[in-house]
Amino acid sequence: MAQKPYDPPFSLRLSFEERARLEELADGQPLGAYIRSRLLDEAPRRKALSVNDKDALLRVLGQLGQSRLANNLNQLAKQANLGTLPVTPDTEAALLKAADDVAAMRKLVIDALGLDSGP
Repeated sequence: MAQKPYDPPFSLRLSFEERARLEELADGQPLGAYIRSRLLDEAPRRKALSVNDKDALLRVLGQLGQSRLANNLNQLAKQANLGTLPVTPDTEAALLKAADDVAAMRKLVIDALGLDSGP
């Protein structure tokens, strides 16, 4: 008997309620991939973003870019390091931390969108 070039599909009948529950648990992931990962203990795949989530993240990323907040904080930190901005060591540390925090937020949004953050 000749072997088939592919495995035959497996089908499963679900009630409307069962399917709705699985789709809720899959949280945007394709249903087949979610069921396969649950049955075979595969590592969960990255959550697929809804259109609304992706749109909101893109707006946040755009606003971060337009605000120039990270650049302004960096300039303040440089002036503090040069001694041209009268601040205490605590203020300087807070400015540097704020610049790092903004950069981290930017990276998280880019990663969540699945975009290339560049060099």
